[in-house]
Amino acid sequence: MPLAIALVHYPVYNKAGRVVATSLTNLDIHDIARAARTYDVAPYFIVHGVPEMQEFAREVIAHWTEGFGAGYNVTRKEALETIAVVADLGAVDRRLTELWGAPPKFTVTSARRFPFALTYEVLREKIEKDREPICLIFGTGYGLVDEIMAEADYVLEPIWGPTDWNHLSVRSAASIILDRLRSVRRVGRSAAGRGVA
Repeated sequence: MPLAIALVHYPVYNKAGRVVATSLTNLDIHDIARAARTYDVAPYFIVHGVPEMQEFAREVIAHWTEGFGAGYNVTRKEALETIAVVADLGAVDRRLTELWGAPPKFTVTSARRFPFALTYEVLREKIEKDREPICLIFGTGYGLVDEIMAEADYVLEPIWGPTDWNHLSVRSAASIILDRLRSVRRVGRSAAGRGVA
């Protein structure tokens, strides 16, 4: 059940609808990597076209996988080892095709509604039963540009709560989506026979 994720920082929209490159945040590096490790998703690609941002990402990753942080926090090391820093989605396509032996089905996420979007149940079935190699693409800023949305193989339905307010951070959205696609419900010992999953 191959599943990877890519966090895109360019090209994305800003609040004014202009195409921009967004800044990489330390929180997104760590928190999305931890979610990916929890749900057995790899690789986690950080997609950024600015060399300085790529270098920043590599420095953070190296600190926790090779430097002092590797011994200080082993679980953080395991999570950040899943990260690959690349310049564009073409590199993601090439790496996953080489890794999996088949091109990935790029599946974009968005807070916008699309009439042809897949439900989480359908995408989960494609991963589990059809065994399609899927790469989830998350946008930063105000979302992925229209060209990426149009060229994707699939669009995933947005996350909606009980209100019309829909402004989750990308790391929150990634965690929710990965849980919906990969969660395994088990009755734990701590449930003491109460049937709590």
